[in-house]
Amino acid sequence: MKTRPPKPQTMRDALYEAPGPRTRKRIALGTAVSAVLVLLGAAAVVWQFYVTGQLSARYWSFFLQWTTWRFLLQGLLGTVQVAATAGVIALVLGLLLMLGRTSGVRPLAAACRVVTDFFRGVPSLLLIYFFFLVVPQYGVKMPSFWMLTLPVALAASGVLAEVFRAGVNAVPRGQVEAAKSIGLSPARTMFKIVLPQAVRYVIPSLIAQLVVVVKDTTVAYVVSYPDLMQNARVLITRYDALVSMYLVVAVVYILINYAINRASVYVAHRTGVKIIR
Repeated sequence: MKTRPPKPQTMRDALYEAPGPRTRKRIALGTAVSAVLVLLGAAAVVWQFYVTGQLSARYWSFFLQWTTWRFLLQGLLGTVQVAATAGVIALVLGLLLMLGRTSGVRPLAAACRVVTDFFRGVPSLLLIYFFFLVVPQYGVKMPSFWMLTLPVALAASGVLAEVFRAGVNAVPRGQVEAAKSIGLSPARTMFKIVLPQAVRYVIPSLIAQLVVVVKDTTVAYVVSYPDLMQNARVLITRYDALVSMYLVVAVVYILINYAINRASVYVAHRTGVKIIR
């Protein structure tokens, strides 16, 4: 008989006890009131759009043209290419930074810690400006693709390095001591015992980090890279339809990020890793 995957643990389950009957009633009432308020707010927004003429056909009719969607899909392809490439680079660099920080070699560990903290603390937009304005002054010419991809990857690598390190720390210490007792070197212990388990623990977090990478690509206008947001800005200029275009693009980004989050939950279920949402 096939067993159902365990239900993901919520943040409330991790921090508080299970609510009693009275608390559940209060939660249900609060949820109902909140839902009504959200619906009223949405209705007010739609009404305001109607009053200001934003629901006029001229702001929406161009979405019925295939050329509009083809142009947006071309931008979406650019977004996916940047996000996928930056994600791979960030994974590799984050893994290397984690290995250096946990290597036991003090100079190397200190250097990797400084690099990790630097990339975690510096906004990706500032790194993009650095690659766009400063790097060319030293004779280094890069396509707009790399002027966007590398900063996004560097910013994400600092976070992923800490994610990998958390996975390493989650591996029971007894397994490391057992590996040492049978004569395994620290390097073989890391790659044969610790790292496979650590990666399994953090796979959902690694996938979820792609959401941040995708959102960081929305500043592609700085380097004039034709991603989804940049192509949307072109269509806004052409059709003078700011609200409708941004609403459609927002829905597209929400769907992408929702799909990534669902993928992380699916992987967590398949690997048996409990996640807190």
